[in-house]
Amino acid sequence: MPFEKFDVKEYIASQRDTDPDFKEAWDSSRMEYRLLGELVKLRKAKGISQLVLEERTGIKQQVISRIEKKESSPTLRTLCALADVLDVEIQLVPRQI
Repeated sequence: MPFEKFDVKEYIASQRDTDPDFKEAWDSSRMEYRLLGELVKLRKAKGISQLVLEERTGIKQQVISRIEKKESSPTLRTLCALADVLDVEIQLVPRQI
């Protein structure tokens, strides 16, 4: 049986347009994914391994790995500890429309 072509982007756009709950869940997850992606980029750009983050924050390497793979959401305390070691601030700014 051949695979059926499925456009994921089109499906997501359709769901966002027709289902307010889906739109809210999707949009809020995008923000989290972007933030976690930025943390990974910063860590790598600074040449800091997950093991070094563990040493400096006390957060287990396995926990850091799950956060970076977006398998687990960090607490605010964890997020602040990671940001501190990466020498960045967390700020809330108005959205650009």
